[in-house]
Amino acid sequence: MLNALASATADGAPCAVATIVRASGSVPRPVGTSMLISGTGEITGSLSGGCVEAAVVTAAEEVLAAGRARVEAFGYSDADAFAVGLSCGGTLEVLIQPVAAGTFPLIPGPDAPCALIRRIDAAASDGGTAAPLLVADPAGATDAGLLAAHGAALTAMLAMDPARAAARIAPLIAAGRTGVVELDGPGLDGPGLGGPGLSGPKTGAPADGASANSTPAHAGPGAACEPGGPVLFLESRLAPPRLILIGANDFSAALARQGRLLGYHVTICDARRAFTTPDRFPAAHHVQVQWPDQYLRREAAGGNLDARTVVCVLSHDAKFDVPVLAEALRGNLAYVGAMGSRRSHEQRMAALRAAGLTARDLEKLHSPIGLDIGAATPEETALSVFAEIVAARSGAAASGQPLRTRSGPIHPYNRLHAS
Repeated sequence: MLNALASATADGAPCAVATIVRASGSVPRPVGTSMLISGTGEITGSLSGGCVEAAVVTAAEEVLAAGRARVEAFGYSDADAFAVGLSCGGTLEVLIQPVAAGTFPLIPGPDAPCALIRRIDAAASDGGTAAPLLVADPAGATDAGLLAAHGAALTAMLAMDPARAAARIAPLIAAGRTGVVELDGPGLDGPGLGGPGLSGPKTGAPADGASANSTPAHAGPGAACEPGGPVLFLESRLAPPRLILIGANDFSAALARQGRLLGYHVTICDARRAFTTPDRFPAAHHVQVQWPDQYLRREAAGGNLDARTVVCVLSHDAKFDVPVLAEALRGNLAYVGAMGSRRSHEQRMAALRAAGLTARDLEKLHSPIGLDIGAATPEETALSVFAEIVAARSGAAASGQPLRTRSGPIHPYNRLHAS
């Protein structure tokens, strides 16, 4: 998207960016998803997998003609679901902005952490096209830091004292959240809800099977709810989450490929130099020849592990497995898994108890690793393992059951992101 935006605006040609700023019910793409529409109708990206794209393109053409941004609302109706609505039953609010060279600040590369703040309410200067604000270090964002670096820009954007806005948005930026912030409202409306100070989903959104009259398929411009105060759309992108694979083997190679596809920063670690070479693991960002427990201890001490970090122990060797698992399970990581038979699992658990790990520590361990999908090959095993990782990181939103046996939204919009 960044490359397409740079190319589209390089020659001064008009284009528009459509971004999902609110979502509820069952929607296929999360808040923050964007689509680029060039002045000639060329499209990069999608918002719904095909449900609303044609209507968004039409609205984008109108936005380009008028030169003013607007918010469009799309929902569910039986009559129009396959024309301009969401047949999946959810609702979307989409900000459509005209852009040109210089409209957006220079955004770092696709993996660089940053946060983008846009004002999107109707009272925003120039209909919402005022220059967005770029925060280059989201993980370390504080209200004092935002005021020091961006106080003047926030004042210009909001036409008010920026202190209250900085206090509201700094913790959300630091947590990597994306969503709408109503400065006169209770908190963030978007993905990753449920933390301290964050509001829940808006009421009134139709569930699967809602009646045709409950929400119009295309409510049109101005249909989105407008509160009294300034409304900001916050897009935060932290550094990619880490995937640390212990053991240099074919399973690690398959998991490295899958992890890279899913946006992880991948490290392979093994103490055996002959097996642990970059040529064997081209998908890995880093290949470390070290004792795994020592490597993990140093990474933790250096602040390089966090609550999004995934560790998979695949070495099948107790002299590696037990020490590195003891390190991983004592930390606050997203997922810790270990490969092995059920017999190996019982022996490993006994060794970890002997090493002083508590029952609470051991509850974090996913062993034997993966979901039961009948996997046989390394590639199938990688699919099994990542299915469990995604489910674990999604928390209560994921049941791990076949969707045909479940009810309710298929794509809950408030699930947590890797970002």
